[in-house]
Amino acid sequence: MDVGKAPPAPPAPHQEVDHLEPAPGEGGHWEGLEQTDEFRQLVRARLRFVLPATIFFLVYYFLLPLGNGLAPGLMKTRVFGEINIAYLFALSEFVMAWVLAYLYIRKANTVFDALAAKVRARAAGRKAA
Repeated sequence: MDVGKAPPAPPAPHQEVDHLEPAPGEGGHWEGLEQTDEFRQLVRARLRFVLPATIFFLVYYFLLPLGNGLAPGLMKTRVFGEINIAYLFALSEFVMAWVLAYLYIRKANTVFDALAAKVRARAAGRKAA
């Protein structure tokens, strides 16, 4: 810090946004878009992936405490050294989260993005009209 220079001015106070509505004449082409077949197809495709993936991960996640409570002997079984099945299962949950994230990204890049492009094209067609 340079001696003799004034400290920097504090940042301007945060201004609240009064509303989130588009300005008049803007954004009207998005109205009713959720009723289109393209948008519904996108939502259904995402739901078909996200819902089973979420259910799978929640079941997988809660198997660890259930296993520790219902089958402690099995979970304490040493695999090598001091590492037991419970530790390996806990670590596998991190791997599972990354695998699900990878699968979602791959699906989003191939399927969801194509469907979203159709929705945007439909919105652009409404804007031009």
